[in-house]
Amino acid sequence: MLALLAALSLQAWSLPAARACSAAEIEALTAPVDSPYRLTCRATLSPGQSITRRILIEGAEGSGSGIDCRGGSLGVPGRQMTTRAPTIAVWSRRIEGPSTGWSRPTDVTIRNCQIHGNVRLWGMGAGGSMSDLLDSSRSPGHTAAVQAAAPSNIRFEAVAFVGTGSIPLYVGPGVTATQVLRGRFGGRSESTALYLDAESRDARIEGVVFDVATAREQIAIDGSAGNVIAGNRFSLGGRGGIFLYRNCGEDGVIRHQTPSENRITDNVFSGAARFRPRTVVVGAREGNRRYCGDDAGYPFGSSADDGDGATRNVVARNRIVR
Repeated sequence: MLALLAALSLQAWSLPAARACSAAEIEALTAPVDSPYRLTCRATLSPGQSITRRILIEGAEGSGSGIDCRGGSLGVPGRQMTTRAPTIAVWSRRIEGPSTGWSRPTDVTIRNCQIHGNVRLWGMGAGGSMSDLLDSSRSPGHTAAVQAAAPSNIRFEAVAFVGTGSIPLYVGPGVTATQVLRGRFGGRSESTALYLDAESRDARIEGVVFDVATAREQIAIDGSAGNVIAGNRFSLGGRGGIFLYRNCGEDGVIRHQTPSENRITDNVFSGAARFRPRTVVVGAREGNRRYCGDDAGYPFGSSADDGDGATRNVVARNRIVR
């Protein structure tokens, strides 16, 4: 059944692929320089080849692009990357003019790679500017607006994420249809392994091994909805597994969507705490944060109700092994 749903999902995103990268573009992509490479084509590396440049996939011109590492790596082993200059950035670009808008990348595929550092998927707020996201959240139509502005259908297939401090894979506000299939999370994170932020939805995390040292839970579902997390293996090391909540008021941004309609099934957890395992926690915060009042004054979302509002989630057939 899951295979059929996945196939149908992929058919819905059957847009034309970008052109293949030329030999000159591959040479520039793999050059040992510090500046980021702006990727707008499909790169297929030679087996075992590595890329140490940061990669930027920005705006609609990045749609259909991607990298097949064929067993090679992206990033520099052990180098701690920042959130504003990640190993891979898949970002939307603000369009200036009489009527502002957003140019977003869609249908990007990264496969057969080992990624050292971090990956950031961002729409509104890309690069650290939060004003557009903050202003939009004051409108009752915020969820639709932020999703229309954000990257969509970003696929990671057979990818090993090796964290070096910051969150290995951050899925930002409004990002839709992210897929992580048959991959692995390792290394370390000062936070979580995977973060699904507010107003994002429809991610699929399947067949992934989580064996990363985290300071918190492995997966945070923060106001993210409609996600499928199925058939994965988690080595918890005494930490939490998958937490569903809504981070009310953080940075003053009103969270509209609740962590609802998620399907968390057929996962295996090892290394859970014996007396309080906390493998899957639905409603993990319920407003218990000092900044929840920072978005006060509006009659909707977390401004009106600090609760998590987690409803219609399916949590089934998950196992703890000792």
